[in-house]
Amino acid sequence: MQPGDKVVVASSVVVYNHPEHRGTSFDLQGSEGEVVTVLTEWKGRPISPTLPVIVAFGRYKAHFRSDELQVSS
Repeated sequence: MQPGDKVVVASSVVVYNHPEHRGTSFDLQGSEGEVVTVLTEWKGRPISPTLPVIVAFGRYKAHFRSDELQVSS
């Protein structure tokens, strides 16, 4: 996945900090967003984060594993 790719959340990912559903559980499965960045380094050093893919859904951003996302056309 590259920044700018359109993706769909393929598996069930429950968040509690979504701005429209704050304080309650909200499942992002089926939501469409755009990859903002894929974290591979920090301050010039390679890293291996648990949730490396950052996806924007409008103004809301969330971190995902690559197997939780599916590239859409």
